[in-house]
Amino acid sequence: MKATYEQLNDKTGYSFLHRSFSLPQFDAPYHFHPELELTFIEQSAGKRFVGRQVAPFEAGDLVLLGENVPHCWVNNATDEQGLAKSIVIQFKSDFVGKDFLDIPEMAAVQQLFKKAESGILIKGKTRDRVAEKMFFTSGQYPFQKILQLFEILHIISVSDEIELIDPNFAMTTLSPIDTERFQKVYAYIIANYTQDIDLQVIASIAHFTPTAFCRYFKKMTRKTLVDVITEFRIKHACQLLRSTEKSVYAICFESGFGNISYFNKSFKKAIGQSPLNYRKMFYQM
Repeated sequence: MKATYEQLNDKTGYSFLHRSFSLPQFDAPYHFHPELELTFIEQSAGKRFVGRQVAPFEAGDLVLLGENVPHCWVNNATDEQGLAKSIVIQFKSDFVGKDFLDIPEMAAVQQLFKKAESGILIKGKTRDRVAEKMFFTSGQYPFQKILQLFEILHIISVSDEIELIDPNFAMTTLSPIDTERFQKVYAYIIANYTQDIDLQVIASIAHFTPTAFCRYFKKMTRKTLVDVITEFRIKHACQLLRSTEKSVYAICFESGFGNISYFNKSFKKAIGQSPLNYRKMFYQM
């Protein structure tokens, strides 16, 4: 899975894009674009990748992403819900003019766009209100639609039912070259973390020697490559423990761990309890 730049169609005659998707599975790769994006998952479940974070998602997931934040939604391999459905609104920060955000009335929205550089998960009643307003009707005039988008942004900007997905991502100032390099590296990890990842191969993707790559990766993420891969594998294991009846042994290897003892030790260190006790916690709910 390669992090790709997505060129959105700016010849639609509108200042923003509003699209509905109904697919066998979400097929967008790990990608980024200069437009902000508001995505509502109407139906489906799996893993959401935003910046350097991975988390499970299900129907009702609502996320606002800032400019050039890499992202993708990957369906569960065992998802039997049928179609994957979503509604996506994409727009540039200056979609109503270069200076519009500078007026006093737009201060909260301007701050919202800044927060969106970390990715924003929208929850609770705010999520429900915003999701309802994302269902535009075919009979609406374009002016009504843009007013509705403004209302959506206002609702989110004054809500306390939001959570930053990857706060450290916005704090990292990257050059264009480093941005593309970083995204390619993470795309490779996302596609291969359940398998053995060869240091020589991933270093070559970033055009580094293995030693230089390890230094670069630690500088960018404040973690080692092994730490990040282990985090991805643990989160994958958690999802399998919650959603399947597979044995802990099978989940260990399916998540990319080659040793059950190391899996148990790593899981307990990250989650605070053994895989078996973690699963029992959900059975008791």
